[in-house]
Amino acid sequence: MDASVDLYWIPLGAGAHSVRWNGLVYEAVAAAVQRRPRQDIYHSVLSIVLSDGHYMVEMTPVPDGSGASRGVVAEGPVGLRAAGGFRVFRYEVRRWRDGIVPDLAHAVASPVRVTSDRSTTQCVFDALPLVPTATWGRDELSAGEMWTCNSIISWLLATAGVDLATIAMPDRARAPGWDAGRVVAARTPPKVAIGHFHTIVRES
Repeated sequence: MDASVDLYWIPLGAGAHSVRWNGLVYEAVAAAVQRRPRQDIYHSVLSIVLSDGHYMVEMTPVPDGSGASRGVVAEGPVGLRAAGGFRVFRYEVRRWRDGIVPDLAHAVASPVRVTSDRSTTQCVFDALPLVPTATWGRDELSAGEMWTCNSIISWLLATAGVDLATIAMPDRARAPGWDAGRVVAARTPPKVAIGHFHTIVRES
């Protein structure tokens, strides 16, 4: 049976000039404060293939109330937890069968094959409803950096037992939040949370 997980690195704001410009300004300021060279900012997206279909995984703003049609498995607040009751201040995590990622064509040095092991692929798939839904842009989990779309992806892979050190980034790349997901995942042994989830399902 075919099974795989691939990762795509997409430049921040690909196809959206205002988002890209804001990202460039943010990185220029961050680089100056940290006294380091400027880097290119990326966000990550996963492609999961299992016997029952192909799924795209990403964190995005919430466009409307039809999350089920996009395979939404979790939502969280943006910027300020108290404002999360308003759609414009929420993000959604999608596990979208045959889903569409409009800026996927802009991906750089991608796809990166994460695994072709069926068990690991299934674990990545199963862990999605368990992702921490911390406030985007803040460090509520004391991970050392803000929680972002990259945090969701790195947490997901690390929780499924993937060695993040084996995942290559594009040259001069920076993925804000990537380390936050890794740090939070390390607080629970890989696959333990997933196994607990399955135990609850079997007993319910």
